[in-house]
Amino acid sequence: MKSIPLTIPLSTDDIGALKAGMLITLNGILYTARDSAHKIIAEMVQNNEPLPINFNNAGIFYAGPCPTPRGLPVGAIGPTTSYRMDAYTEMMLSLGVKVFIGKGYRNNNIKKLLVQYKAIYCSSFGGAAAYLNQCVISSKPVAFEWLGPEAIVELTVNNFPAVIINDIYGGDLYANLSEP
Repeated sequence: MKSIPLTIPLSTDDIGALKAGMLITLNGILYTARDSAHKIIAEMVQNNEPLPINFNNAGIFYAGPCPTPRGLPVGAIGPTTSYRMDAYTEMMLSLGVKVFIGKGYRNNNIKKLLVQYKAIYCSSFGGAAAYLNQCVISSKPVAFEWLGPEAIVELTVNNFPAVIINDIYGGDLYANLSEP
């Protein structure tokens, strides 16, 4: 199956023709963010503090890079379990995030929010962290460096593979796989 190349930042038009089950390759900037970073962002939003980055039309990769070996832009980098960020997903959507990448199921509320905000949830490939780092051209911490691997890291990616799990129409690849 051929993948569809997409360049981040993404607009609703960019993802409007995409359906659950399609393979995509991402190019541009992805931001890593896990539990701790999401919690701090939520506190900043609640306190009306300026955010460290602009999330409008952005992509969030639920990941924490391993230490970077000499000569590489990033260490092994694989997806983490997405449901841990469910409590923060609506806030991130309200900030304009258009694509989330992680692994595992999203609950029905998150699926409804993705439809409401016109965003997609994708899965990258767990267990392929050493391969995924080859899709990263450069990386730099951009916020919360004291969090170590949970800091927000800006990744410039090229042909970063993912499969769409939940689309903007309520499509769900995992539900489709379990149907007879």
